[in-house]
Amino acid sequence: MKKDLQVFKDIRFKANSGLHKYRSVKEIDSIYKWAEEEIKNLSTYGEFYNLICTLTDFEGSVHNETFLISKISASMKMEESGYFPYPIKLIEGKVIVNFETGKIPLGAEILAINDRAITTIIPELFKYYTTDGKNISGKSIGINSHFSKYYRLNYGLEDTFQVTYRQKESNELKHTQLKSVSYASYYRNFAKRYSIAFDKYTYQDCPENEIYHYKSIDNSTGKLTINSFSMGNEKTVTHKRYVRFLDSVFMKLKEDRIENLILDIRNNTGGTDPNDLVTYSYLAARNFVENKEAWISFNKIPELRHIKSNIPAFLRPFGVGKYNKMLRRSFPLEKNGKFYQDSSSADHMIRKPSENAFRGTIYLLISPSVASAGSLFAAMVAGNKNSIVIGEETAGGYYGHNGHTPLSYVLPRSKIVTQFSIVNLEQDVPSKKNQIYGRGIIPDYEVMQKFEDFLSHTDTQMNFTLDLIETVKPKQ
Repeated sequence: MKKDLQVFKDIRFKANSGLHKYRSVKEIDSIYKWAEEEIKNLSTYGEFYNLICTLTDFEGSVHNETFLISKISASMKMEESGYFPYPIKLIEGKVIVNFETGKIPLGAEILAINDRAITTIIPELFKYYTTDGKNISGKSIGINSHFSKYYRLNYGLEDTFQVTYRQKESNELKHTQLKSVSYASYYRNFAKRYSIAFDKYTYQDCPENEIYHYKSIDNSTGKLTINSFSMGNEKTVTHKRYVRFLDSVFMKLKEDRIENLILDIRNNTGGTDPNDLVTYSYLAARNFVENKEAWISFNKIPELRHIKSNIPAFLRPFGVGKYNKMLRRSFPLEKNGKFYQDSSSADHMIRKPSENAFRGTIYLLISPSVASAGSLFAAMVAGNKNSIVIGEETAGGYYGHNGHTPLSYVLPRSKIVTQFSIVNLEQDVPSKKNQIYGRGIIPDYEVMQKFEDFLSHTDTQMNFTLDLIETVKPKQ
């Protein structure tokens, strides 16, 4: 563990440009001192994995990942017991049972599991789902979908679960014992979760015909939904089809003199350039670039012997030369040990608003799912003077993130894989009082799904938006 921790530390300090993006030098040094001392108290592989997850999460990047060795991941999937049986959902700050035919009633609030308060359990699971900066709301996406797996990783396999819960509008505490289930059984139950009719595309990819669509609400309001930016690049058929769709929609908005555009990106976790930028060109009132600044912390891949690769370590230097040359071409400017893009980069190309760019009021709907290219796009729209942002704080940051180019390393003893994106990006967004550095995009109106709306599969945020539009409409 000591040797792998040192390798992990060397990799982060040499290769990760986001190491001090949200944490000071003192904070990073402090947590590594803690980790070195904590190792003395650890005795299992799982405990070491949790330590690495804690360090990774502390940095604050939605693109940070920690993967177990493949044979252990495969072994977990074959485990026949030890898992909490029911999917849960975080609603209005409470942990709610999201399953209709179990021993605990649908909608019951879980208060404790095996004598552990749920208020203690949930924060301990945050480390398994990374977000930008010090954001917490985005972690709900991982916990809602993988609660049982995260619980097992953190506390180990448990044969039974003593659960304390209460039902809605009741102060009576109830207790029951649940028998554990297999890994596969939990995920089968998750696939049958009560909320699936409402949150289906939060947890699975959309079919191509559902990725984006437009709907007219009335003669002054339209709704554009963009569930992903994964539509290929400029050379692909899917991208060209998307551009034609955008042009037709915004031409119609202009011709019909639509005043209000509801822009729903609540399921958008990102995708590929330039789909986010092309979309923003139809909403922009200014010239813009993808990034104000982008840099990496090296121009030659460090710790090459630990790179995740099928090529034998002694041959890697011969194959990595082209990659290093590409990095030097992309990041040619060296300043104080950092390597920056220059004005020749496509990321700094000045883009102009489309001639059909929308000039009415934009009602941007966001959620904890929004990240990566999705949050870059959302941040640019949120920076518009004609935008009103509604929903919940995003997992991706407003002012920037680490993205674009992932690197993966394998720790030599444990074979744990650590992955992170190496490009430190400052997004082209204006400074705003309600946007906090180190957090996700903060909505102008924080609106979360209510418990009653959860039971009825009602879209709280959409209803709020439609009501808000009605309040500002001129009286006839």
